[in-house]
Amino acid sequence: MNTPFLFLLMLALIPFFPFSSSTRYTTLTLGSSLSAPEDVLVSLPTAIFTAGFYPVGDNAYFFAIWFTEPLIDGNVTIVWMANRDQPVNGRNTKLSLSHSGNLVLTDAGQLVVWTTNADSAHLVQLQLHDNGNLVLQNTIDDVVIWQSFDSPTNTLLPQQPLTRNVRLVSPRSQTNYSTGFYKFFFDNDNVLRLVYNGAEMTSVFWPPPWLNSWDAGRTTYNDSKIASLDLVGNFLSSDDFQFNTTDFGFGPQRRLSIDPDGNARVYSLDKAEKIWKVTWQLTPEPCKTHGICGLNGLCLYTPGAGPTCSCLPGYKMKNSMDWSEGCVPEFEISCNDIDSVHFLKISHVEFYGYDIKYYPNYTLDECKNLCLSYCNCKGFQFKLEPEQGFYSCFPKMMLFNGYQSIGFGYWMHIRLPKSKQLVNSIQEVNVQCSGRVTQLDRAYNKTHERSWLKSLLWCTGAVGAFEIMFLLIFLYKTRQRSGGSLQQYLQVATGFKRFTYGELKTASRNFCEEIGHGGSGVVYKGKLSDNRVAAIKRLNEANQGEAEFLAEVSLIGRLNHANLIEPWGYCAEGKHRLLVYEYLEHGSLTENLNSDKLDWSKRFDIALGTAKGLAYLHEEYLEWVLHCDVKPENILLDSTYQPKVADFGLSKLLNRGSMERSNFSTIRGTRGYMAPEWVFHLPITSKVDVYSYGIVMLEMVTGRSPKGLNNGDASNGGIEHKRLVSWVREIMNGTNEEGSSSSSWIEQIVDPGILEGEYDVVRMENLVRVALQCAHENKDARPTMRQVTDMLLGYETNTS
Repeated sequence: MNTPFLFLLMLALIPFFPFSSSTRYTTLTLGSSLSAPEDVLVSLPTAIFTAGFYPVGDNAYFFAIWFTEPLIDGNVTIVWMANRDQPVNGRNTKLSLSHSGNLVLTDAGQLVVWTTNADSAHLVQLQLHDNGNLVLQNTIDDVVIWQSFDSPTNTLLPQQPLTRNVRLVSPRSQTNYSTGFYKFFFDNDNVLRLVYNGAEMTSVFWPPPWLNSWDAGRTTYNDSKIASLDLVGNFLSSDDFQFNTTDFGFGPQRRLSIDPDGNARVYSLDKAEKIWKVTWQLTPEPCKTHGICGLNGLCLYTPGAGPTCSCLPGYKMKNSMDWSEGCVPEFEISCNDIDSVHFLKISHVEFYGYDIKYYPNYTLDECKNLCLSYCNCKGFQFKLEPEQGFYSCFPKMMLFNGYQSIGFGYWMHIRLPKSKQLVNSIQEVNVQCSGRVTQLDRAYNKTHERSWLKSLLWCTGAVGAFEIMFLLIFLYKTRQRSGGSLQQYLQVATGFKRFTYGELKTASRNFCEEIGHGGSGVVYKGKLSDNRVAAIKRLNEANQGEAEFLAEVSLIGRLNHANLIEPWGYCAEGKHRLLVYEYLEHGSLTENLNSDKLDWSKRFDIALGTAKGLAYLHEEYLEWVLHCDVKPENILLDSTYQPKVADFGLSKLLNRGSMERSNFSTIRGTRGYMAPEWVFHLPITSKVDVYSYGIVMLEMVTGRSPKGLNNGDASNGGIEHKRLVSWVREIMNGTNEEGSSSSSWIEQIVDPGILEGEYDVVRMENLVRVALQCAHENKDARPTMRQVTDMLLGYETNTS
């Protein structure tokens, strides 16, 4: 690019910052100030955070603290605001440290909007620390006079205490930072709670209000009222509430936020992709958050799209820009004319709370008549009480906290006039509305404004904009001619590369080296253009469209766990559907089961790592993923023999609300590893994977196939043909005739050719007992994969 062109570019850019006086401070001393909107205060010592005036609308600003490094979309992440409900002007507004030691935010030089109410007789200074804490402290003895950590907005940073006098309050929306409806705080009984605090009603929804504190795993016997998130991703509260993030350990920057939908989430920063990833969230069912769709509103959660709101039939949205105001009826009902009323049934719907009274052991007709007898009855819930064996009636005085879920198998009956011609249809609207622009009512005086200078600046700016546009076109054309292809990386946000079929055909040398196969396709070894060795899975041709396939692989691309195989990309071209994964040199567990390379320590690590990977799929990922085909062929081993679960992506993705009542049109899995639910057509849940995991662990210990033990095999001791689980359980209970009575039962089932006696008998017994529990015929008797992990880890802790 030549010198004249550079000169023109500089001229083009001048109008966009003609008289910028932006100043970066590290310390604010007595009598000094920050001026809106340019001046900022950066954190010490490494400027991780910045404090300054953040724009939120047309000449509207918050004084805020944010992460200095912008995200991939160019936005920054705010962690604290001083004046979230009262924006200030962009001129003549200052944050000042007065000579009395008080920090004051003054709007347009006239109105005090916010202050710390501090008054110190000593010298004080204001500094922003690298942990995100804005601190006003005495310079003589370093006593903290005021700090932002004591007055958070909706975000808790690592090492920031949540105390009895502190509460987190959600924003109204993703773009409206003003005070929202959800509060996270310590209640009077010393328990940490989430509360919906709307304009007309207030209700606690976490911990579940129908549980007492002990049943919710909490204790009220504490008076410290303190909680915090530490640097490794562990959250610990004085009421015994505790959790770890999925990326537990030192490294990423984290933040805990109360989001506009009322959910608490921990976000970890992926510095490579410059995005925040959810590494923990309070509730997997966002629609069970109270008040999310307002009065007479109904919430439906869709994976990938989030919660959507709708009005009940016969109702309309009260405020088209705000779902918190709910819906209002388009009809009137006379209390005295019950003949003009009927009830509309809506399936899979529940409205929590606001019952007129609880009426057990009622018939449907009795429940209808009961609702008609109350003038304020808006409808009723009619539910089966399984333990009691009868139906109960719940007449509702208000229709609030409504949600629709396939996992809820009962009907809601809505009271409507017969004259209203309605159908059971619900129009869904996403719960997130478009951001609104904040326009201040207050105005500053426009003194000494020169109209000719303003016109000149606008003219120069227009010329500069045209020059920049032509420059971008020139660079784009040059990039195209240089062969750069952007289309291959359109999926960068998900970590995927979209390969062409020709690329993968070349990489696999026309699919010549097969390294595995299964029910969904064949896996080939290949070498990509960047010299990475990959496993390329060629899926069987199906009627699945490209949009459906891309929706599934976009979810697969967001899976991230050390014990899950890493997906690198995909191909969706014509009828071709391929997935590209990392290649693991030691192959599958099947290839190594009878190898002397897997000693006891490696086998235990495989058991634990596989459990962690499945637990992540079942409980920690934002969507619930069922594997449906857990077997040794789908457990791959890396260079250190650590396990990575494979072939999990295209099995079944579920939203959390419908987890327990999923339906499958075809049986999935491999004979010998399949849970009884498949055979008896019972509801399929995550417990099918737990069963398969138990079988795999027994096979790994015994070296025997789960498809049957044959009496012709001398190594089996001439035992009769029987299932692996039954055989192990009989030996453990001492009812099997194999082996001497003096030998340990664990010695009778362990394959001596595999472990050669070099193992811890007690630890091995614990692993086998856990595996047997996983392979129980009754799914309700099986633990979850998270419980399996805890049992194995807990045993390790107890023996260390």
